[in-house]
Amino acid sequence: MEEHELSERKKQILKAIVDAHIECGGPVGSKSILQNQQLNCSSATIRNEMAELEEMGYLEQPHTSAGRVPSERGYRFYVDSLIEHYAMTTAEIAQINRLLRAKMGELDQILTAASNLASVLTNYTGIAIKPRLSSVTVSKFEAIFLEPEHYILVVVASTGTVKTKHVRPAAPTSQEVVSRLAEGLNLYLTGLCAEQINLPIIINLESYMGADAPLASQAVKVVYTLLGELDQGEMKVSGINHLLQYPEYSDVGQFQELLGTLEKKEDILNLVSGTGNRDDVSVLIGSESRVEVMNNSALVFKPIVKDGKTLGAIGVLGPRRMDYARVLATLEGLSDNIEDIIRAGKQPRNEGEKPDG
Repeated sequence: MEEHELSERKKQILKAIVDAHIECGGPVGSKSILQNQQLNCSSATIRNEMAELEEMGYLEQPHTSAGRVPSERGYRFYVDSLIEHYAMTTAEIAQINRLLRAKMGELDQILTAASNLASVLTNYTGIAIKPRLSSVTVSKFEAIFLEPEHYILVVVASTGTVKTKHVRPAAPTSQEVVSRLAEGLNLYLTGLCAEQINLPIIINLESYMGADAPLASQAVKVVYTLLGELDQGEMKVSGINHLLQYPEYSDVGQFQELLGTLEKKEDILNLVSGTGNRDDVSVLIGSESRVEVMNNSALVFKPIVKDGKTLGAIGVLGPRRMDYARVLATLEGLSDNIEDIIRAGKQPRNEGEKPDG
């Protein structure tokens, strides 16, 4: 069924049912809806409309209850078309400003602080995410000679992250050779992701190094390792205990499965990394996530994007009947604050990145 098939009255009734279900968690009956001052119709009319909404797939009738609950489709329509703007309080906005500016430093810190605050403000589970960056490339290489048996390889990634690795070559080397190695790496490997560093490129690099080709082979292995670390993605969860107050998570076995999914991180990292570099809020309701253990849950997350590149994301996990208006406003407020700081030239550093100067 398409949106235009819903009359204004059906939309009002559906919105009233979703709002009531979010608040109480139980089935919603016609008498409860009748108390909505915006509806000027009889209880019988509301019951008929509810029956039609159920036939159209927007409502479900659990067990033998006379009331209805929103279906996954009903929640999707609510989020896309019916939701009202939630106005954050002055105190909430001040709390966001104060906490994030106090945490400025490494990007990991500010994302974790933001997810903690999202959990506190929404009463759901907060998530801080550094998504997989399968297209991450190297912008620049530097090699710092320390002694004949020791140099440091510096890799500046396209994301702005700086990774360093202490390397001990198999044979003693020199300042001149290490400098030439950096030149060769910049010549042949910059702008490439790990998958693009193929055998012909490695052979060209080794040829460039001549008698010092073994040094090049070793450096390429280090580059693979460092790019792999950048591609893994990271996720931190806060406020998992908030979920225990919702009856949707009263089944101990299912809750443990959900905890396992959060601990493994893979499924949620895949979901977030799969959105590319879009900067809008993503709302995944129930089975839309394609993670079976999350069928009774909803995941909402907002990427932090700078210059078309995703630096990270903050999100909220909760029951399917979460207060979407509040969650969306909270994540927008947090992400706007972070992006304002970045635009002002006070971008937080990624972990391991050297400070300017």
